[in-house]
Amino acid sequence: MKSTHTIPITLRTAQQTTESTRELQEQIRCRAYELYEQRGRAYGHELDDWLQTESEMIQQKANRATV
Repeated sequence: MKSTHTIPITLRTAQQTTESTRELQEQIRCRAYELYEQRGRAYGHELDDWLQTESEMIQQKANRATV
């Protein structure tokens, strides 16, 4: 018989999930704005900045998980 391992998870309330989503979106907005400023405030790259920021944050989270 194979042994099974359970991984404990922390359940979140809907309010906690909403708050963490808002925090994440605010972090993305701030970083995307930094990219906009670094580009010399050139318009037309909003989606690129947002997606780049999401990608950076996903990579950071993955790096923290492997440490």
